[in-house]
Amino acid sequence: MYRTEIRRKKKRRRKNLLLTSLFLVIFCTIGYGSYLTFKLVNATDNSVEQLKRGDKSNLREEKIDVGEDNFSVLFIGVDAREGDKVSRSDALILATFNKKDKSVKMVSIPRDSYVEIPDRGMDKINHAHAFGGVDLAVQSVENLFGVPVDHYVRLDFRAFIEIVDALGGVEVDVPKTFSVQDSQDREDAITLQEGVHELDGEEALAFVRMRKQDPTGDIGRGERQKQVIKAIIEKGTSLSSITRYGKVIDGLEKNIQMDLTFREIAALHDYAGSIDDIESLQLTGYNSNNGTFYYMLDEGSVETISGKLRSHLEIDTQNSSTASNDTSNGDQTASE
Repeated sequence: MYRTEIRRKKKRRRKNLLLTSLFLVIFCTIGYGSYLTFKLVNATDNSVEQLKRGDKSNLREEKIDVGEDNFSVLFIGVDAREGDKVSRSDALILATFNKKDKSVKMVSIPRDSYVEIPDRGMDKINHAHAFGGVDLAVQSVENLFGVPVDHYVRLDFRAFIEIVDALGGVEVDVPKTFSVQDSQDREDAITLQEGVHELDGEEALAFVRMRKQDPTGDIGRGERQKQVIKAIIEKGTSLSSITRYGKVIDGLEKNIQMDLTFREIAALHDYAGSIDDIESLQLTGYNSNNGTFYYMLDEGSVETISGKLRSHLEIDTQNSSTASNDTSNGDQTASE
């Protein structure tokens, strides 16, 4: 009886120790999660900036609810240097989200695409941001596809570097060996070897910015941008990255601007399972250089992608309203 009681007490102590350890793990996880939520809410609040048009696209009859409706987001990548008063967009990616099947479609717009910029005439689409900031960039994309841009995220490439580094790098497939300048404009400072590699922030930025050595030019560049975005999402949603989220949020807070609230960002979690099935749409066209380099978009390609995006958003083409071209234009101009 005595030995049996001792064994029971030892089992109870082991069980209590196990429960205590489990409780501490859960407590620490919840505590860290609450800390991260607090940081994210603050970062989101500090980064929110509404468009001059308000919270509804001029191509919408009613305001869109990210948690309940189909919607679109324009991702704008800029390379704003310290002291710059204006900056051109270096990347424009429009993504549409379908609530019913939790699917995502994504199209990258070549930066030199020759398009109509509202109240500015025909020019490179990357000049829209320099002429009129995010507002004019959004209007130009809406004007190109006839598709509402419900929300935007403007990300400086400094944040891109910090996010990738905070995640411990991302894995990408480099199509060919090449050397390019780094973020400090030092020529051939970064060399990437052909094949699958884990890239740090500087290397990932070089990977998405390289254009002249790619035979497909801006089209290949856009595909590489989407490849890295997907890699960041996959790495960011992995369990091993949880302890890195604090640094990721710090990197975002300093270099991001958007009109998505914390609640709207949280609603994007519903699409987490669609990461591996994002449909990548590709614009086609040809290069033109008559003293100034332009990418001439094929009208049929634009119409086809416009139709796919509208269908994905379940927009009735007969009842859509027309985009307003109102924008506040300063005296600043964009260089070629």
